[in-house]
Amino acid sequence: MDFVSGLRCRECGRGYPAEALHVCDFCFGPLEVTYDYEKIASVVTRERIEAGPRSIWRYADLLPVHDAAPVDLGAGFTPLVRADRLASELGLGELWIKDDTANPTGSFKDRVVSVALTKARQLGFKVAACASTGNLANSVAAHAARAGMDSIVLIPHDLERAKVTMTAVYGGTLVAVEGSYDDVNRLCAELTSEQPDWAFVNVNVRTYYAEGSKTLAFEVAEQLGWQAPDHVVVPIGSGSQLTKVAKGFRELWQVGLLDEEPSVRVSGAQAEGCSPVATAFAEGTDAIRPVKPNTIAKSLAIGNPADGWYALDAIRSSGGSCASVTDAEVLDGIGLLARTEGIFAETAGGVTIATLAKLAAQGAIRADERVVAMVTGHGLKTAEALTGVVGPTATIAPTLESFGDALGDQLNTIRSQRSS
Repeated sequence: MDFVSGLRCRECGRGYPAEALHVCDFCFGPLEVTYDYEKIASVVTRERIEAGPRSIWRYADLLPVHDAAPVDLGAGFTPLVRADRLASELGLGELWIKDDTANPTGSFKDRVVSVALTKARQLGFKVAACASTGNLANSVAAHAARAGMDSIVLIPHDLERAKVTMTAVYGGTLVAVEGSYDDVNRLCAELTSEQPDWAFVNVNVRTYYAEGSKTLAFEVAEQLGWQAPDHVVVPIGSGSQLTKVAKGFRELWQVGLLDEEPSVRVSGAQAEGCSPVATAFAEGTDAIRPVKPNTIAKSLAIGNPADGWYALDAIRSSGGSCASVTDAEVLDGIGLLARTEGIFAETAGGVTIATLAKLAAQGAIRADERVVAMVTGHGLKTAEALTGVVGPTATIAPTLESFGDALGDQLNTIRSQRSS
């Protein structure tokens, strides 16, 4: 069953049909999907969801497209990992990591692309396109290959090598643009008018694409025994993911899947080299001033975030916080998560963990809260950021004497720690 009522402008409230539209004709505000929650509530149950596939499509009743055979590589239902060792280091109580490194192409973008291309195919599009900082490019190329669609992906020319390779291997068209992501995004907006038969997942079908991020909230609640956490920390690029995570928890309550109305504090994480939302939060202003990105966290390097104001509003209205961290702190965050919990995050994940640490030290995240941190991409995508930072403990000749000479002190320390 399809429970979509239509589209609505997030600014003026004007309604539109559920077509390939993303901007209000009247006030140029962004559009969002609206649902008949009463009808959803009459059908959806925890048991119905739990009997579904172990992917985002178990939540089909709460998504903007119904299809018996969605464009699906198996995105979603990724691990929610209890992070006691990391919590101990940060002085927190109950901490969980939502580990979206386990998605098919290694990032949360598989969630949004699966939804977007399923809807695009229903709307009759044959070509999948996007502007991307890397993870979206990977996912669009992979899902288009799965669906038998052509893909045309535009990226900044200086992306991480692994993300470029991973996009190209799927056989679509990959165009590197000499400029920042914001330059690439402007070009894609112009191409949308020139190529109306292409589905630009983050332009003309963005309205549907964005809804895929809600599944992060759905899964977290289900994995916590159908309870919402007290606090979530979400990285901010465009700001869309954060706003949809907040929306997801509200929707679960609206359709009767949570026993108590959620009161989730939502906090945002940015890199200092691209932190327009964190800056606005710190200054107490509503103005999101565009910036020129300069950070190793390239997947978050969006200097003019489309949903920046909405993310800022979601943070403030929930009682959350927002902070930015240096590139050095990003690398420390990657290492901290890896050595405490065995999860290798990309630079965006380092932003999340470093911000989590900063907010915990400031008291903005409390020890008595159940906290979930969103780790949205795999570290192998941005391994070059760690060049010169990590490497062999020692290089030795193949003899016991060389081994002992190089590691004797370290082995003694290990023995001492184990015996204490």
